[in-house]
Amino acid sequence: MEHIGCYLKYIYFQKKKGHLIVHHNNFEKHLFFREGNLISAKTNRPQELIGEVLCKIGKISEEEHSQIERYIQPQKNIGETLIQKGLISSRDLQDGLLYQMREIALNLFSVFEGKFKYMEKENLASGEEQIKMNIPILIEEGVRRMKFHPELKNFLKDEVSSLKDREFFYRLTEEEKELLGTIDGKSTSEKILASSDFDSSFFWKSLYLFYCLNLVGFETKGEEPVEEEKAKTEISEETQKNLNEALELSEKLSDMDHYQILGIPRNSDAEEIKKAYFRLARRFHPDLFARRISRDEKEKVESVFGRISKAYHELVDKEKREEYDRQIGVQSTTGKKDVTEMAEVRFRKGKTLYDQGRFEEAMVILEDAVRLISNKGKYYLLLAMTESKIPSSHKKAEEDFKKAIKLDPWNPEAFVGLGMLYKSEGLPVKAEKNFRRALAIDRNHKVALRELQGEKKDKKGLKGLLSLDITDLKNLLSSDIFSKKKK
Repeated sequence: MEHIGCYLKYIYFQKKKGHLIVHHNNFEKHLFFREGNLISAKTNRPQELIGEVLCKIGKISEEEHSQIERYIQPQKNIGETLIQKGLISSRDLQDGLLYQMREIALNLFSVFEGKFKYMEKENLASGEEQIKMNIPILIEEGVRRMKFHPELKNFLKDEVSSLKDREFFYRLTEEEKELLGTIDGKSTSEKILASSDFDSSFFWKSLYLFYCLNLVGFETKGEEPVEEEKAKTEISEETQKNLNEALELSEKLSDMDHYQILGIPRNSDAEEIKKAYFRLARRFHPDLFARRISRDEKEKVESVFGRISKAYHELVDKEKREEYDRQIGVQSTTGKKDVTEMAEVRFRKGKTLYDQGRFEEAMVILEDAVRLISNKGKYYLLLAMTESKIPSSHKKAEEDFKKAIKLDPWNPEAFVGLGMLYKSEGLPVKAEKNFRRALAIDRNHKVALRELQGEKKDKKGLKGLLSLDITDLKNLLSSDIFSKKKK
């Protein structure tokens, strides 16, 4: 299938340097890549030209845009001319180019009949080399934004997919994670859809997203095979950690009930049970370890996952759960105090892991905390800060910062955190808006003042995340952030 998603997947994961040309109807687009990142883009579509973009994002007025032909000079970039005339700043132009690159790429996701030509190039022409765009974020937004097209089904229907790389797992929605959990490495895509309740359009688009983000692989798509000996010996640090936990859990199974195995309180509803199951499945599913472990270890992992599956199926079914509860003598509800204490313990543990820089572990623990108690602003704030430290979780971080703000609108730290996240993603207008909101609450907030008054320049530009100096970071992590603000 000739589609922008397939090309972006190849270019990003192979860290390619080159030039992609796309022709469709009357438009022509050129995308330039270096080390797997999009660094420049050109188009002949009027609505994607830089003048139109600068007007759209408010860098020039409609009147200035209507007269933009006056500033066009032969052999000279229109952006440079606008800067010389004092109509925009260098930063305005950079913001415009970032937005333009994003739109040029995203609008290609609706194209299924275009002509694509990719050329490897070692010596790309110089240009806005300081600008680069994260391709996985483009893939995620592009696939979700496009409408379902029959070519997606034709491309995927006969494929047997297997779990592959989990790097971008946390960019998925809960429903997408649930769909990913149905992939067994044995059934074709059509069979999985037939045996599920997923909407057809959602299913094919999500499966394509998994493929483009390298979360799943298809043998027939020409992917490079992994050498068997290498597969046996190499295991990531995270996979090894999950394996150790599974082996440890296998020794305790006989003394644990279903609720303890899933790690949930006994008054959990069906949705909480389902989330707990898929969270554990993502860590302990036997397919994640493949041929990398011994026969004895494999049997123990399978026994653990078997008990997890049994616990899930018996607790998610109302009648089976009632029977199971009668067998073990469980009351139908658990005291609110117990749940609150469990959540607080997880929050404190997550804070400790965050302070130690163990962000992936902290995120898992803090997700448990917000699942147990969903009305604590401080829980969502720390979770969002943690997710902000993981590039693949920036989308989720944005959502959780907003939840923290909704629950605790008088805490300026959530606005500052969201502002720094937007800054790191190259969204200065949104960043500034949140810094101003923080100052409306605390007019002396150091970080917000610094960002708005330009007391310090961020030497990393648009790179990195939450670019705070050590003093700022200590202030942001101080314990009073997580206490109620005095009125």
